[in-house]
Amino acid sequence: MSDRTSPFVAVVMGGLSAEREVSLSTGRGCAAALREAGYDVAEIDAGRDLAQKLAETKPDVIFNALHGRWGEDGVAQGLFEWLGIPYTHSGLLASATAIDKERTKEIYRAAGLPVVPSRLASKAAVVADHVMAPPYVVKPYNEGSSVGVYLVNEAANGPPKLADDMPDMVMVEAFAPGRELTTTVLGDRALAVTDIVTDGWYDYAAKYETGGSRHVIPAQIPAEIEAACLDYALRAHQALGCRGISRTDFRWDEARGLDGLVLLETNTQPGMTPTSLTPEQAEYAGISFAQLCAQLVEDASCQR
Repeated sequence: MSDRTSPFVAVVMGGLSAEREVSLSTGRGCAAALREAGYDVAEIDAGRDLAQKLAETKPDVIFNALHGRWGEDGVAQGLFEWLGIPYTHSGLLASATAIDKERTKEIYRAAGLPVVPSRLASKAAVVADHVMAPPYVVKPYNEGSSVGVYLVNEAANGPPKLADDMPDMVMVEAFAPGRELTTTVLGDRALAVTDIVTDGWYDYAAKYETGGSRHVIPAQIPAEIEAACLDYALRAHQALGCRGISRTDFRWDEARGLDGLVLLETNTQPGMTPTSLTPEQAEYAGISFAQLCAQLVEDASCQR
């Protein structure tokens, strides 16, 4: 550590994934919050020269504000470990596991957590014919923020036409009807349940554009469902080996009660933009944005 009274923090943001712009927004917001909390902060836009930039900057701690591939999948975490710089959020193994949606589901099932049927399939097979009875969802198995998600309705005349930039292997998942719920875990505490209300599909635009969705916190749901979301999110966080903070997303078919609640995925690098869910849940739990970011910095380590 340096001789500063508080750690010198490098906020690493941007990166190479489809979520670059969201990451930049997250990083700038977190950098401002950390300065408010009294930290000396450098902002680093992560490119292929990230290792060189970190070596030149010489931070005491890395605040990982990256989203998606190369930042949320264990790649950046491996670099931070190699350089021996303590960093925030989950470590290499948990990050690599959680971004792989099908592997995550295997861990959910082993932990007794409810999910809908899913499978991995080649892009060629998916565009040739229905690989699952509609309705179903097609998505990249290793991206976040609803990037590249296709909903195939029961009335669909045929299989989806996937964009050229979709990966060769995708995840096909039975569509889970109902409400979109989410819960943040900070350390060993599940913070709250938010009901995400949109006019249509909760896609990338609904997540990040102003007015794209409405967040109801606390969610107006039965106590049994609220308790289950808090319990399931914490168990998912622990089963995946997450550290620092995570956010688990659910679908709830209220007509089926508790049997209608299923886990979709766990985000190890939840968004921290002005429209993001995690800062809202922290504030609801009495934790300011500056306190949230500071807590993550104080938790930073290697070998996570």
